[in-house]
Amino acid sequence: QVQLGESGGGLVQPGGSMRLACVVSGRTFSSNAVGWFRQAPGKEREFVAAISWNYKTDYLDSAKGRFTISRDNAKNTVYLQMNGLKPEDTAVYYCALRAAAWLATGTYDYDYWGQGTQVTVSL
Repeated sequence: QVQLGESGGGLVQPGGSMRLACVVSGRTFSSNAVGWFRQAPGKEREFVAAISWNYKTDYLDSAKGRFTISRDNAKNTVYLQMNGLKPEDTAVYYCALRAAAWLATGTYDYDYWGQGTQVTVSL
């Protein structure tokens, strides 16, 4: 059974940094793409970042230059380093695993989801 577990969320001040981690269990994921999504209250879940099996990456426009996605296949873990956080980044952040190798940006492209971790950017 494939499970994804996110960690690293919490409260941070504007301009601060935070690193989220997502551990995948139940299978190795070196051949799979992994993505991060977020959902703010009253809004649809949106794509934030993704990384393919061969380390190609893609980002939400507002995340480019501030967020970095990375993966450690030996640890079955994907990270999302977030710098220069803004109040509008406040949301529940989810990691998701594709059965396919290439990255994608649609929620429907991903097959497995974590439970999410809350990120709040506020004074």
